[in-house]
Amino acid sequence: MSQQEEPHHADKDPDLRSTEVTQGVEKAPHRAMFRAMGYDDEDLAAPMVGVANPAADITPCNVHLDDVADSAYEAVDAADGMPIEFGTITISDAISMGTEGMKASLTSREVIADSVELVSFGERMDGLVTIGGCDKNMPGMMMAMIRTDLPSVFLYGGSIMPGEHEGREITVQNVFEGVGAVAQGEMSEDELDEMERHACPGAGSCGGMFTANTMASVAEALGLAPLGAAGPPAEHEDRYEVAERAGELAVDAIENDRKPSDILTKKSFENAIALQVAVGGSTNAVLHLLAMAAEAGVDLSIEEFDEISQRTPKIADLQPGGTRVMNDLYEIGGVPVVLRRLLDAGLLHGDQLTITGRTIAEELEHLESQGELPDDEEIEADFLYTVDEPKNEEGAIRILTGNLAPGGSVLKVTGDDDLHHEGPVRVFEGEEDAMKYVQEGNVESGDVIAIRNEGPRGGPGMREMLGVTAAVAGQDHAEDVALITDGRFSGATRGFSIGHVAPEAYTGGPIGALEDGDVITVDIADRTLEVDLTDEEIERRLEERDEPEPNYTSGVMAKYGQSFGSAENGAVTNPGAKED
Repeated sequence: MSQQEEPHHADKDPDLRSTEVTQGVEKAPHRAMFRAMGYDDEDLAAPMVGVANPAADITPCNVHLDDVADSAYEAVDAADGMPIEFGTITISDAISMGTEGMKASLTSREVIADSVELVSFGERMDGLVTIGGCDKNMPGMMMAMIRTDLPSVFLYGGSIMPGEHEGREITVQNVFEGVGAVAQGEMSEDELDEMERHACPGAGSCGGMFTANTMASVAEALGLAPLGAAGPPAEHEDRYEVAERAGELAVDAIENDRKPSDILTKKSFENAIALQVAVGGSTNAVLHLLAMAAEAGVDLSIEEFDEISQRTPKIADLQPGGTRVMNDLYEIGGVPVVLRRLLDAGLLHGDQLTITGRTIAEELEHLESQGELPDDEEIEADFLYTVDEPKNEEGAIRILTGNLAPGGSVLKVTGDDDLHHEGPVRVFEGEEDAMKYVQEGNVESGDVIAIRNEGPRGGPGMREMLGVTAAVAGQDHAEDVALITDGRFSGATRGFSIGHVAPEAYTGGPIGALEDGDVITVDIADRTLEVDLTDEEIERRLEERDEPEPNYTSGVMAKYGQSFGSAENGAVTNPGAKED
């Protein structure tokens, strides 16, 4: 080669951000690093697509994600992209449940979002495939997509198949409730042992319409995942076809400059809420959708969940309120079946863009034309209802306010729509004491159990308390004992459980003024959560209480604990998101 000649490198779109690390003579050292990993000139000329993978042996939800990531990676490569896989963390909500470690769960949402944002920012990536398995993976990954505003596709790892016990399908929810049944003497330890050994037969996220499946379904309604992507189980061959499709779509989105900011609008969040309440989705989706909207700069309030729930009937009867799981919904067509029924009833904004470049209405028509969505009249399922003849006239989510929760609180209706509860409260300063109280058999019909200092800042981390709620349900008190907390309840929780009480006790919320014996009234029809105290008495008690000390003064829990906002705004930590 003469001195005048320059080495040949394939042309690259100059608008791609990755040119900052792949193009020009001065980037020879950067290219040398890429070549050490096996990338060639053709790769370096292609759009750089990050594949964010939280695979881990920590939880069955994520144990198979390397295989899912491989399928997405290969599809990016085949679509003439430059795939770069990188890892991030996960926390197993089910394994940390009932321990101090559960405080890490919500914090992990923020760490996942932060880490994916950092890698894509630092390495100058052009787009992303973000993969989720356990509960906080989903919102964490989608929050990262929103923050970076890179052309991105969300990819769910799929749910676990149900286990079998004594001829019936079971999930981990049944095991948690079995603990309460053993304490009550209604189940033997041997039977619980048998249930434990068969409830989780393989890889995948918890099978009911708990938090993971709710958020995966919500990703479709938002437009951040292609329709039908949430349904295939983790160990089904269709899951890997979904992964391949995600890789192809990521490259297509980059080529067409289709970003989250082009997809996410107020209407797309309304679509997500409509789906959530129609399928009886997790209360955690309230927290996560509020956080995602805050990240996206979309003005969404907690009250709007209730407004949408009032006009949107519940049409899918899935666990925890029902008996069926995500795989049952997948076998009749998946989330698109529900979306189509909502669209046909005028309960969905069909003009909202999806990651495919088509609107939701167009995408449903496309699935029908491809034979991937069965005709609605051909669907026969005892757990799926029509909008005209729904399971419940209103959706599953209720937002309760009142002098005990001026910032709102969240309940998922899994039983009687017209529940009204009034009774004396027993106050606990944390989950462990409440769990001990329940397990000792002290709970009686009519009780109210209040667990405070478990909020986003007070915990910190807003623990889920499936152990407590499942123990109460396992003792047959799901409908006649109320639980209230400034923490969270699991997506697998059923019964009279009101979480996200805001403001939280740590920041001076009225729940911090409760004393044993105070009478609390919960009226679901009126959407109220009240304590029989005057405003003056609540204020006096709060003024007289000792200022709470933080539970952690160093390390990650202290850092994020200081940053969390209120649950009524999604408990965000990003300073650029919507302020409290």
